[in-house]
Amino acid sequence: MANPLQPIPRKDFNYAAALHLLNRAGFGGTPAQVIALQELGPEKAVDFLVDFEDLPRSGPNAEFRGDIMRELSAEERESLRRARAAGDEETVARFERERQERQRNDRTQLREMQKWWLARMIETGRPLEEKLTLLWHGHFATGYRTIENSYHMLLQNDFLRRNCAGNFADLARGIVRDPAMLKYLDNDENRRTSPNENLARELLELFTLGEGNGYGERDIKEGARALTGLTFRGNAPFFDERQHDGGVKSILGRTGNFGADDFVSIILARPECSRFIAWKLYRHFVNDAPALGRDGRETIERLAKSIRDARYDLRPALRTLFRSQHFHAPENRLSVVKSPVQLAVQTIRSFRTPTRDLSALVDAGDLMGQQLFQPPSVKGWDGGRAWINTATLFVRQNLAIYLVTGRRPDGSTTGAEPYDATHLVAHLRDARGELDAADAVRHLATFALGGAPAPERVAALEEFIESLGGTLDDDRIKALLCLLCALPEYQLC
Repeated sequence: MANPLQPIPRKDFNYAAALHLLNRAGFGGTPAQVIALQELGPEKAVDFLVDFEDLPRSGPNAEFRGDIMRELSAEERESLRRARAAGDEETVARFERERQERQRNDRTQLREMQKWWLARMIETGRPLEEKLTLLWHGHFATGYRTIENSYHMLLQNDFLRRNCAGNFADLARGIVRDPAMLKYLDNDENRRTSPNENLARELLELFTLGEGNGYGERDIKEGARALTGLTFRGNAPFFDERQHDGGVKSILGRTGNFGADDFVSIILARPECSRFIAWKLYRHFVNDAPALGRDGRETIERLAKSIRDARYDLRPALRTLFRSQHFHAPENRLSVVKSPVQLAVQTIRSFRTPTRDLSALVDAGDLMGQQLFQPPSVKGWDGGRAWINTATLFVRQNLAIYLVTGRRPDGSTTGAEPYDATHLVAHLRDARGELDAADAVRHLATFALGGAPAPERVAALEEFIESLGGTLDDDRIKALLCLLCALPEYQLC
């Protein structure tokens, strides 16, 4: 392909292409939503998804407390000091009980936040906004178990959402002042007399340039000096000038009296940075295979140039990518393994099932390897084929069945909200309201699996429906959906 980023022709933007776009740039949608997107054409469809700020916000509001893990007041610290000095064990024990109670309350709030964000992804009318927020959550990864402050995790989540499709420079400059990140990577302990290298190292290695890409140990050490003094007070960033190293530093071939913003600007000027971010977007939205083909490498190079030319504004690159022939190429359909969150949210949004029990969905995500607000390490989630193993595949299949039928793994359906799946084939009925079962089976298979299945697969599905009586009522549609969700293809999007 001469230029893989050439836009897809209008005539090629068919139902399958619109479905592919909606699955990748969001979390799927109903057949009616796919048809509506197709009718817009590729340019307007992409604009509708990328320019999401023109759309009203939807989903539950974040109403969480910021004072649960508050610092002790000066009076409380003095009272505790005196109690320890006097051997007043009762007062010391009271302070300890209060600390433990705050920690329990904070863990409860974190649990509510996990349900809140999952509900937001399910309900949002701005799916790309949440998809990008999830991407950056795994990219600038911090975990609650280390931070132990749910509100700081919420503040970071809000920061990532506000900047998710904006300028990557704002993301990079903001993340080095983010209280959750400062705590997670020990920059609150980064002082001019004893520089801590953790944030500088990960800023270069994981957040901007990629491991071993154009930097060395000296750059990390000098970068750590530039980040000295960046800490937080309460819930807000704080620059402690007394702890900042104001001396001359040499970073990536540049020398000067650099601070945090200078350090980030020096990084952004390196071509490795735009290339790394382009690769990250490519792997998330186009193809997560370990090896890149020639067109993939060319796409990343051109995308990187687009990012540089736009001075790190991400929207032009996203717009170009989603309209490109390469994005819609056959080899890039069904080439990304659904993350646990994508699996759950896409199943609900596409089939329009009830949300069921959000706590159960959060628990299932944990069992499948993706706990919101708790990536496994600063590297985030590996993603791709790492999502699939014998244990997670079992949970993934049970989750889909639970969403469609309300049946839990133990077989119980107590309190399950009813679900009518006939809307999935409503647009296929003729003027008399009749439905061709074979046509409906092919359509449902294509819709659920994100692409036309192999003929032998369709034949087996048609035979399955024939064994149930040949007609497609609500129960048989749900039985077919459960069967489709158990297929290997359903794990891909």
